[in-house]
Amino acid sequence: MSNHIAPRESETGLAELRGDCARMAPHWAAPVRTTPTRVAPALINGVTVPPASARMIDATAEYGN
Repeated sequence: MSNHIAPRESETGLAELRGDCARMAPHWAAPVRTTPTRVAPALINGVTVPPASARMIDATAEYGN
């Protein structure tokens, strides 16, 4: 009798996913990281937030308080 314990399906699925990602990584181009240019808040205009989205954020404790 063997003491080997079979991995759970979620563990094997995660290992397979990580392997797939590792094999695909060389095919993805990474963007060049640059420091974003700061913009004065007065220059930001034309941004609209739908009322339903504003209510949702307002109702979220992390953002609404």
